[in-house]
Amino acid sequence: MSNRWEGIDEFVAVAESGQFTAAAERLGVSSSHISRQIARLEERLQTRLLYRSTRRVTLSEAGQTFLQHCQRLQDGREEALRAMGDLASEPKGLLRMTCAVAYGERFIVPLVTRFMGQYPQLRVEVELSNRTLDLLHEGMDLAIRLGRLQDSRLVATRLAPRRMYLCASPAYLERYGRPHSLSELARHNCLVGSSDLWALQQDGREISQRVQGNWRCNSGQAVLDAALQGMGLCQLPDYYVLEHLHSGALVSLLEAHQPPNTAVWALYPQQRHLSPKVRRLVDYMKAELAGLPEYRGT
Repeated sequence: MSNRWEGIDEFVAVAESGQFTAAAERLGVSSSHISRQIARLEERLQTRLLYRSTRRVTLSEAGQTFLQHCQRLQDGREEALRAMGDLASEPKGLLRMTCAVAYGERFIVPLVTRFMGQYPQLRVEVELSNRTLDLLHEGMDLAIRLGRLQDSRLVATRLAPRRMYLCASPAYLERYGRPHSLSELARHNCLVGSSDLWALQQDGREISQRVQGNWRCNSGQAVLDAALQGMGLCQLPDYYVLEHLHSGALVSLLEAHQPPNTAVWALYPQQRHLSPKVRRLVDYMKAELAGLPEYRGT
C-alpha cells in the first residue's frame, strides 16, 4: 500500500509558491521529483489538482479545496511533533496571562511568583484586569476566570470551587430583621459591588435579581468591610466571607436560594494546552489553591 502522505508536501509547496522550481528549492529536491510525486498524487485521487503552463502553475477547483485540507494536515502534524517534544521539556520562554485584579493580587500572582522560582528560564507577564480580554486577539497564553464560562473557543480547566454567599452582620440583622424570602430583599439595604444583579436560585433554577441600596463600590474588599460594619446585605464569593461566617462576624442568609456552585477556571487557547509552561502552571495552581484555608472544605 502506498504512503498516503506521499505528494502532499510537494503539492502544498507548489500551490503556495506557484512554481515547480521554487517548490523544489523550498523542499531541497529536484523539480522532476516534485513533478513525479504530484502526478502520482493526482493518479491516486483520480483528480486534476494543478494546471501547468510555461510560466506558472494554477490550482483547479478541486486543488483549491484539497490545498485547504492539506495545510490543516500539515499544521496538525507540526503541532503534534512540537507537543511531543514539549512533553519532556521544562517551562521556558514568555508566558502571558490575565486575571481579575482582586483575585489575582490575593491568590494568583503569589502562586505564579513561587512557580517561577522553580523554572529560571521562564518569564511571565501578568495583566490584572476586570475586563474580559480576548486571549487570541491579545496574544495571551492563559486566563484565570471566575464564575461561569462564556467563550467556547477556549480549553477550560477547573482550578477551584467558587460559592457565592448572601450575608450580613448580626448588628444589621438585629436592627432591620432577617430576610426569609427573595421578595423581602427589596426592603433591605443591599451593598452593591460591580453589578446590581445578584445570582440566586429559585425553584431549582438560577435567576438574576436586581437589588438596590445607598452604597456601591466595585471592590469586593470594600463591600466586605461595609457589611462587617453593619451597613447592609452583601453577596460575595466564599474566599471573602468564610472566615467571617466561621467567626460569627457575618451570618449566611437565604441559603436555600444560594446559586449553584460556579468555579475558578483556567482558560487557554486550544493550541496552548500541551505547552509545558501552561500545563505545569495550571497543575501547580490547582494543587496549591486546594491547600489554602479559604478553599478547605468548600
